Amino acid sequence: MRSASDNARVRTGIAPDIAELVALRSAARGLAAGLRRSADRLIGQQESPFRGRGMEYAESRPYSAGDEARHIDWRVTARTGRPYTKLFQAERERTTLLVLESSAAMRFGTRVCFKSVQAARLAALMAWAAQGEGDRIAACCFGDRRGQLPPRGSRGGVMRALAALVDWSADAPPQPLAHGLGDALEQIAPLLRPGSRILLLLDAAAVDARALASLGRLRAHHDLAACLVADAIELQPPPPGRYLASLGGLRRWLSPPPAAAGDEWLPAWQARQAAAREALRRAGVRVRTVSVRDDPVHALRALLQGGAATQREGAA
Repeated sequence: MRSASDNARVRTGIAPDIAELVALRSAARGLAAGLRRSADRLIGQQESPFRGRGMEYAESRPYSAGDEARHIDWRVTARTGRPYTKLFQAERERTTLLVLESSAAMRFGTRVCFKSVQAARLAALMAWAAQGEGDRIAACCFGDRRGQLPPRGSRGGVMRALAALVDWSADAPPQPLAHGLGDALEQIAPLLRPGSRILLLLDAAAVDARALASLGRLRAHHDLAACLVADAIELQPPPPGRYLASLGGLRRWLSPPPAAAGDEWLPAWQARQAAAREALRRAGVRVRTVSVRDDPVHALRALLQGGAATQREGAA
């Protein structure tokens, strides 16, 4: 049973809400076409029974915008009066991996919600959309917390991942030796079959040399995408005033720096974001900067449908 303090954290956007993550299932249905385009980019890159659509028929499901006309199941379509498309065994065996950063940088927010809450929403949408396409769901986290869930299919696989997202987003004492993105990817990579989808949800500072080396090895066999989650204050300096800040129970009133100082920090933040995006693109990762104020459904759809150069509109 959730305590009153936990309920308050959820209401204020400090912690992800498991009920909200479950309810995102209906919103995720419109992401299916983007997932299929994401999978189609792998076809022809390397011979593998798990790339694209396999040859072994598995089942049929209602046709959705973006499905290939050549895979329409005409017998089921004629019998039901509604268009159906065929699914093949390779699609059913694909894995979607959610990689979540758990660090002080993600447990931060000035407006709308913490970055960790937005990351959990994006991860939940991806999990539901992938499960709707027959994927198995895997998850791992890095940073102050660490954890790993091997691939599992069906709705139970999504629910297990959502519970882990909530747990991994909770407060945790800083670790003397941070568990980095590269470490997490190296540990979970043996559990992934060729043709898996990998979605990274992280702060730009997590993109380091070891992470890029791991991603470079994964790109030959998997489809990689990343959301660099940003708070509103990282996009625009706050207006003058006094602001109440809280960290680990410590509360202080703070005054933002003068406008001139704000004018200096914004280019510095934009440069860091641009460097992280460019490094990820060179590693073969499609990437988009997502603000806590963005609609997560729109942001994830744009990422899935875009190419390697995807980035948030207006971002440097």
